[in-house]
Amino acid sequence: MSSRKSSRRSADDFVEEIRSHLALEADELEASGVAKKEAERRARASFGSVAAARERFNLRGRILWLDDLLRDVRFGIRMLLRNPALSIVAVLTLAIGIGACATAFTWINGILLQPLSGVADPMRLVTLESLTPNGAMVPNSYPDFRDFRDHLRSVDVAVFRPAAFSVGPEGHGERIWGEMVSGNYFAVLGVQPEMGRMFQSAEVPDAPGKSPLAILSDRYWRSHYGADPSIVGKTIRVNQHALTIVGVAAPEFHGSITAMAFDIWVPYVEQSALNGVPLWMLRDRHDRNMLGIARLKPGVTFEQARQEVKAFGERMALANADVSEGMSATLLPLWKSPHGPQGLLVGPLRILMGVCVLLLLIVCANVANLLLARATMREPEFAARLALGASRLRLVRQVLTETLLLALAGAGLGLAATPWLSRALHLLLPPGNIRQMVFMDTRPAFAVLAFTAGAAVLAALVSGLIPALRVSHLNLTSRLNASGRNSQAGRSRVGSTFVACEVALALVTLVGAGLFLRGFRQTLNLNPGFNPDHVLLNQFYLSTNGYTLAQRKEFCRRLEERMLSAPGVTDVAFSDGIPLGFEPSWWEELEIEGYARHVNENMNIFRNVISPGYLPLMRIPIVEGRNFTDQDIEDAQEWVMIVNQVFARRFFPASDPIGKKVHGWGRWFRIVGVAADSKYHYLGEPGTPYFYVSFRQVYREDMNLAFFVRTQGNPENILPILRTQTRDLDPNVTVFDVAPLREFTGASLYPQKVLASLMSVLSGLALLLATVGLYSVMAYSVAQRTQEIGVRMALGAAPRHVMRLVVRQGLAMTSLGLAAGLALAFALARSVASVSFTNSAMGSSASLMGDSSTDPLVYLAAALLLSVVAVIAALLPARRAASIEPMKALRAE
Repeated sequence: MSSRKSSRRSADDFVEEIRSHLALEADELEASGVAKKEAERRARASFGSVAAARERFNLRGRILWLDDLLRDVRFGIRMLLRNPALSIVAVLTLAIGIGACATAFTWINGILLQPLSGVADPMRLVTLESLTPNGAMVPNSYPDFRDFRDHLRSVDVAVFRPAAFSVGPEGHGERIWGEMVSGNYFAVLGVQPEMGRMFQSAEVPDAPGKSPLAILSDRYWRSHYGADPSIVGKTIRVNQHALTIVGVAAPEFHGSITAMAFDIWVPYVEQSALNGVPLWMLRDRHDRNMLGIARLKPGVTFEQARQEVKAFGERMALANADVSEGMSATLLPLWKSPHGPQGLLVGPLRILMGVCVLLLLIVCANVANLLLARATMREPEFAARLALGASRLRLVRQVLTETLLLALAGAGLGLAATPWLSRALHLLLPPGNIRQMVFMDTRPAFAVLAFTAGAAVLAALVSGLIPALRVSHLNLTSRLNASGRNSQAGRSRVGSTFVACEVALALVTLVGAGLFLRGFRQTLNLNPGFNPDHVLLNQFYLSTNGYTLAQRKEFCRRLEERMLSAPGVTDVAFSDGIPLGFEPSWWEELEIEGYARHVNENMNIFRNVISPGYLPLMRIPIVEGRNFTDQDIEDAQEWVMIVNQVFARRFFPASDPIGKKVHGWGRWFRIVGVAADSKYHYLGEPGTPYFYVSFRQVYREDMNLAFFVRTQGNPENILPILRTQTRDLDPNVTVFDVAPLREFTGASLYPQKVLASLMSVLSGLALLLATVGLYSVMAYSVAQRTQEIGVRMALGAAPRHVMRLVVRQGLAMTSLGLAAGLALAFALARSVASVSFTNSAMGSSASLMGDSSTDPLVYLAAALLLSVVAVIAALLPARRAASIEPMKALRAE
């Protein structure tokens, strides 16, 4: 021991010794007739420089430190293996906490921090949004894109639009999702090909019909072409048109919408040929369906670029005042884009990450209790090591090393479960397009690995700090000469504090889960204003089959006739939009006869294009006027409109809306009816002006087509009939995305469903951990007080008195934790109540907690549940204490 201490003298002492040797050698050389400078040079050559000597000393110190660390690790592993039960419990407990945090961070990293993969320098990418006069974000038109592309100097701008395609030969087409993109799309994103090349701006001009090209995703190339290396140059049939495959995108690239994957990219200017869209739509600034993405140029800051985009957007609004008056544009970080899952999940993920941290703290308190008990039992060992000359710092390091080993093992186990746990977000998705398109790479990325390692180190420090400090303050004399009762009492007090903290944190998670569940149920019980029960929903993509507009209308008419004659079918309808779905409603800029528009008032009103059977099928009553009829067709003398009650109150507060005229789509409509209000985008939305127009008058090439069938029984039973009737009409039309409307409308509740579901799981884990912690402390306390309890019973104490004593001790710890937890939960609930999710359709946000943040029943129920669990956890050790035989207890050491 003394030799090791002497080898660790300070570097300064070592250097001073070297200098004295150098001076002595130089003096000897100089005395023998060598010149002074030459003597110094020879001395340095003999002994090396002072810097080299210091480096040799430091290297030797690092080697000794590493040697000590390896000794600590080996010894720690032996000690953990000697007590496998404690080690297994600690590792599993840590795996729960660290695994939960790693899973939440995987979601955050994939959706918010690293939203796009397979692109060059993703942190320089931003989203470009057009703004209405009231600040709502809307997509861009193709003419807007050309102006942005040609005149902005701080950013390079590209646009894209998600679309469904029918790929394959006629009669055997498969529907896949892809993106229609501008010619410079891949250059702006910096995507590299795996094979072939990406689109070049020069080969995709703004003129339509001159770029019949396609790029495939890596997964589609492998799954459908067997990774054929000769794929480049071959043709692929897309929407009954031949496109030439010019490249395969890199495997890491899945598209430009966060957490979504696409399989094919085609030039946007080809949509006229592929989807039958009129050419004039490429020139129409009203046709806003392009999402913008931009790359900051080198040396340009985000704020500089945003100011230029804002100023240029305002100039565009003046130059195109007939369609863009009062509008502007802005840039947003990709994670703030309202398009895609991230707008819905930002708020929930922030809350879940916080709850996972609380769960990790509970885990640390539990493990600290286990290690504290273990350290107490090892006090004779630590005392002996101190007596033999070990430093207290060395003992502290040994305890922390053992804790770190447990934390790393728990982190490895938790990390292994992360890919499986990460699929929870996908499982909670409603059926339909979104579930098919959502993609999250659940493989641990470097950022996730680094976060997990950091969480393991932090957990080791938090869990092992108190046991390590206890070892560092060990009184050697008293420990060698006494029985250590004071030590046991001190451990009991610290353990009780840990349990109180666990109870407080568990109560916070229980209250949070209760509030979110209550808010979710309140929202779920809101009346949507329509009846989605017994309704089957299907979405057709007739444009992918090469249908003209007239053919689409005829297909719908004939399918409606066939389905109405099917047994069990009561109503059939079709529309452009689906209420309470992921996709936003479309809107139209209106001019209302006799209404004076306010300054900067937003006249972009949401709408739906419906068949006459839509409102009766949805059970939305007409409160005034009439419904659409089969005579409301394109060739009718006048075009008609139905508005909701909010629309009527806003624009006709003192007059009857029936008969009033409204201008949209370049012509005048006459209001013929007022429909009852309903919910259009999410259940908690306030009253929203809304209007309906006749499908046979307004339906255009760029609109969607949703088909509704109301049945007397289970709507899924009618699916075979729908498939048969569709196939009889046209074998090339495939029935996709079929789901009961009740399930599909759950999309609007997805953020709240995610929080309520995952919070329930996390709160259950927190409750379990707090229960285990309380039980372990009570069991340890009873074991240490065996002699005391024996004395009490020998002096006449009844078993029920002993049980009451032990249970009272457990409730005292629980009560302290409940008081602290209630105060903390109330404070956190008030701040969390303001967290919301973005609704891209409304350009607004909705609260995740609803109005339940101060519901006293939730707080009371959570406190009662924890109290009951605490009594149960304390009763088991109490019964053991009451069964102690006094004589055996008095004889025990």
